Amino acid sequence: MDSDSELYVNTRHIQKNKRPLFFGAVALKKNYVSFHLMPIYVQPQLLESISPELKARMQGKSCFHFTRVNKPLFSELAALTKNGFASYKEQGFV
Repeated sequence: MDSDSELYVNTRHIQKNKRPLFFGAVALKKNYVSFHLMPIYVQPQLLESISPELKARMQGKSCFHFTRVNKPLFSELAALTKNGFASYKEQGFV
């Protein structure tokens, strides 16, 4: 899905339910922006090195909410996303 308010990214890996494996998404909500990163749901150990500040932004097991721009946390989230992609690649999902 790619719209003005949402971007969803799937992998080419087809699961047993015949659907592609979800990688991540960004969604603009009324009061915040959500960033979903499925590799951390599949491999929770990816979260072991995140800062307490980024951990405080977590909602559930694989989603982060932001109400304002925070460049240091965005940089950390970018590194986490890169590590998540590498984890998916290692598992043969991408």
